[in-house]
Amino acid sequence: MSLSVLIVEDSASIALGYAAQLQSAGHDVDVSETLAEAHTALKRTAFDVVLLDLQLPDGNGLELLADISSGENPAPAFIIVTADGSLSRAIDAMRLGAYDFLVKPVAGERLLTTVRNAAARGRAVRKAEQPKRADPNGYHGFIGNSPAMKEVYSAIDSVANSKATVFVTGESGTGKELAAEAIHAAGARSNGPFVAINCGAIPESLLESELFGHVKGAFTGAIENRIGAAKAADGGTLFLDEICEMELKLQVKLLRFLQTATVQRVGSSKVEPVDVRIVCATNRDPAAEVAAGRFREDLFYRLNVIPLHLPPLRERGSDVQLIAEHFMMRFGKEEGRELSGLTENSRKAILEHSWPGNVRELQNTVRRAVVVGSGPLLDLDLRSHPGETGQPTEQTRFSKPDDNSQAAPRPHIAERLHEPWEDMTLEQIERMAVHAAIERCQGNVTKAAKALDVSPSTLYRKLEKWHSKLD
Repeated sequence: MSLSVLIVEDSASIALGYAAQLQSAGHDVDVSETLAEAHTALKRTAFDVVLLDLQLPDGNGLELLADISSGENPAPAFIIVTADGSLSRAIDAMRLGAYDFLVKPVAGERLLTTVRNAAARGRAVRKAEQPKRADPNGYHGFIGNSPAMKEVYSAIDSVANSKATVFVTGESGTGKELAAEAIHAAGARSNGPFVAINCGAIPESLLESELFGHVKGAFTGAIENRIGAAKAADGGTLFLDEICEMELKLQVKLLRFLQTATVQRVGSSKVEPVDVRIVCATNRDPAAEVAAGRFREDLFYRLNVIPLHLPPLRERGSDVQLIAEHFMMRFGKEEGRELSGLTENSRKAILEHSWPGNVRELQNTVRRAVVVGSGPLLDLDLRSHPGETGQPTEQTRFSKPDDNSQAAPRPHIAERLHEPWEDMTLEQIERMAVHAAIERCQGNVTKAAKALDVSPSTLYRKLEKWHSKLD
């Protein structure tokens, strides 16, 4: 399909090179050397795509992007073309709504692919731009209307239709994957696939294959060709959870993937183009990981185009009551209990509790109360915390107690590891090992995860899975 493209570039040789490549692909091209000429061209013609240089004789290309994006008429898709020294300004442009940015020099195939994808995304955005039904108590799976969460919802709305990478941070249990799903659902890529991959839950030796795919015979066990998560997410969103758990060697390959928009399967020499929107997340401090040398600085800046921080549950005010009631109705239906609400003491207690395990801890607390309780009102038992009764509960195993807490371990679990295993399943042995590690660390899941050489989120997910079975 023929597209109309405006090239805003003051270097005649570069502009002619772009124009020749685009025209050979059947597209209509116009060239402007200054901001003034570009303004005139945009008033005269409804372009599909604008290739915009940032350093122009009469000003900064960002001025043009800001003016056109804030106008009443539908804006074309902007692609920033920049030299290495202008990378930070290119990131600013992405935050203003640019579709993508390319670093000079630009390969012909990459230019044509990006222009085509930008035009398609622009059409999808215009089609998707219609009033959304307001939900007074939530947003795309989130529950809550506190000021802190309204800022999150607004941020998601503002970045959903961009291709800019979003870096989600927040404590474990705050809903980082839910945020990634919301970004996907709120944008023009909502009809495309959403693929999530946990970088901390997959062994290093398999992560490259899981991410980029492999060909048959590439390694022992590769009995058939397989596409990776990046290719599976083509046209949609790729969510990289626990990104700071990724080994440095693979970080280099991820950076190349982000720069070239291509993947190369393990064991293959073929390079395949992909069009994905990247959302990544971590419960660590990524800047501290960079400073410690565990995370590449160039990769961090490439990923951290749009930072999005999720507030902990303790900073969300009455949202905790809305979320608790949501889980109460959900689990009550599953268990066949008719529940009319929370007891007054429970409503007060959940506002006073610090919820170190955030929404995940609240979910398991409500689930337990629904199963063991009775009557039309749900009573949440929040009295057992580290340092009070000394007995870890289902709730405290999800929390991160203070270093000074004196929670006593449950007796005999560590000793049971020495019992015969003939009649035990692998899951039972694993559960025993995990609980023993948590006891040795006085209930601190983060320290236990470090001792077991896994990420904290991996332990939290295992605990949630096991506790949902209500041993």
